[in-house]
Amino acid sequence: MGIDAVDEAADGVYALEWLRGSEFDFVITDIGMPTMNGFELLSAIKKDERLRHLPVLMVTAEAKKDDIVRSTHEGAAGYIVKPFTRTVLEEKLRRIAPRLFPAE
Repeated sequence: MGIDAVDEAADGVYALEWLRGSEFDFVITDIGMPTMNGFELLSAIKKDERLRHLPVLMVTAEAKKDDIVRSTHEGAAGYIVKPFTRTVLEEKLRRIAPRLFPAE
């Protein structure tokens, strides 16, 4: 997809620490993570003055309407259900971070 720098955190606590110490263009987070789940991470990102601009794509294995509504209400830029294809991921990323994808 043309994205050559990707970092992965084992849980939301580590992700938040990493986000606060580095520069990122967007966040993809699973809702079901240990220690700090995806909703807690989203909330922490949106409360942080330096991070709140980051688009956050929520990922889950369950297509629960309540989770989709909650994600949107809490400021997520998008929501994706596992399993998903590369095409679906690319479409979501183009929508939440269009400046990373040059016009074709």
